[in-house]
Amino acid sequence: MTKKKGKQAADKQSAMASSAGPVGKIKEFIEFFEESKVEIKKVVWPTRKETISTCVAVLLVSLVVALYLGIVDLALSKIVGAILS
Repeated sequence: MTKKKGKQAADKQSAMASSAGPVGKIKEFIEFFEESKVEIKKVVWPTRKETISTCVAVLLVSLVVALYLGIVDLALSKIVGAILS
């Protein structure tokens, strides 16, 4: 099945290459948007609840990492300050 699709795509691509000029480019442009529309319909969009929960999770993890790095930075700067003074 993938060989068929690959061959069809190769045939389509070679046909497009032969149709040079502005008309060929317009056809390629239209085909691109038609294929994009088909692919967008396949997307499973997250619900509002899923979006909010993942956003909160990202914010919390970012806050924890920021605090950890801030504490490590403070400790290392105190150690380097003690060594150099």
